[in-house]
Amino acid sequence: MGSWGILLLIVALIFLRQPLIVLMGAVTVFCYYFLPDPPLVELQELNAIIGDLFFAGDKEILLAIPLFIIAGNLMTHGSIARRLIRIAETMTAPIPAGLAIAGVFSCGIFAAISGSSPVTLIAIGGLMYPSLTKAGYPTNFSMGLLASGGTLGIIIPPSIPMIVYAIMVGASVTDLFIAGIGPGLLLMSLLMIYSIFRAGNVARGKWVYADIKVAWKEGTLALMMPMVILGGIYSGFFTATESAAIAVFYAILVEVLIHRELEFKKIPSIMAESAEMLGILFLILILAVSLNKFMIENEIPQNLVAKMKELVTSPITFLIGVNLLLLVVGMFMDIMSAILVLAPLLAPMAINYGVDPVHFGIIMIVNLEIGYLTPPVGVNLFVASGIFKQPLGAVIKSVAPIVGLFLIGLMLITWIPSIAMGLVPKKENAIEQMEYKEMDEPAEPTEPAEPVSEPE
Repeated sequence: MGSWGILLLIVALIFLRQPLIVLMGAVTVFCYYFLPDPPLVELQELNAIIGDLFFAGDKEILLAIPLFIIAGNLMTHGSIARRLIRIAETMTAPIPAGLAIAGVFSCGIFAAISGSSPVTLIAIGGLMYPSLTKAGYPTNFSMGLLASGGTLGIIIPPSIPMIVYAIMVGASVTDLFIAGIGPGLLLMSLLMIYSIFRAGNVARGKWVYADIKVAWKEGTLALMMPMVILGGIYSGFFTATESAAIAVFYAILVEVLIHRELEFKKIPSIMAESAEMLGILFLILILAVSLNKFMIENEIPQNLVAKMKELVTSPITFLIGVNLLLLVVGMFMDIMSAILVLAPLLAPMAINYGVDPVHFGIIMIVNLEIGYLTPPVGVNLFVASGIFKQPLGAVIKSVAPIVGLFLIGLMLITWIPSIAMGLVPKKENAIEQMEYKEMDEPAEPTEPAEPVSEPE
């Protein structure tokens, strides 16, 4: 009844086109009601789920998700993105494919503020695409570059998917943010190299001191935002959650009071827009945490690890298999769904093969980042098609070469751990500090020592 029942339930709900929240809720209730031994006989005994929902919602780090989304929306409606682009354009003007490199650089900086891939694509792509095509860059190159640059929003910290992964597996958000720096810079570098080889013959500009001075004067506050957010996190001055609150305060201060390009009366509508994005996400997240807790208590991950060890004995084979699995999953599931469903199952396996859980989180997120660019459900493909007003097929064709580049980056990140872990502070035993510890059988209790008699 158990495993087959869950499988049939999932297939039925997918066939009925039910949303992810219905699927997660139904599977969670099914597990609690039918899988325990002995099974629950009264529905009121499912009160455990309510307690788990409270446990899931009572995590401080959850506050970082809505706050980063609000900060990103504030900047999208304001002028920070435009000012960042202007700085990048003036500084890269004489470089081959300088304007394209400015677009990649702008995506990277904005990603370090918003933490979201679609928000980065909308904010930077909507402004850069007309500039690139007007400057003579090919249309398909411009689309592919900006659609791919937008995906940097989930690997360059702060990243909302990193926060969700940390919640699901008990990892350190700060360590994940630090680990994302190297892979983010690697993927940015690959995009810049691609730009030079693909569009390096486009006419270059030149440095104009007056333009550079004006751009830096107008954009310094925008450029300081990621420095304040990430500098505070990495220095330990404030937590990831506190940095998200500071990002919202900074965005309002700069956009409303200093730049004066965002009217204060628009803030409630921006908050409502952010709340609409978050409502379903939070319900899905807390249901996933409840299901995750059930699986741990019933040793489902431990059993999967034991079966996996029988089939796969090498960490290399495991990583190859996981990468292939995640690339396929990324084609059919959005990143949040994939992390919520797969991270609690795959992270314990990775730990048992000696893969650091923080490194594995980066591998997982880079895989799913590529999924933003692959049909049939690549989010950035649809966003790019909308903002660039181009057919979906043309967008898919434009990103195909960059998907190949990102696969090269994925291989480097997987097989050279120092790319991600080189900056992460060393711990005595990082794996033992995770909620998911190695899934071994408990040790037999030792016999108590004979009491020592007092001398007479």
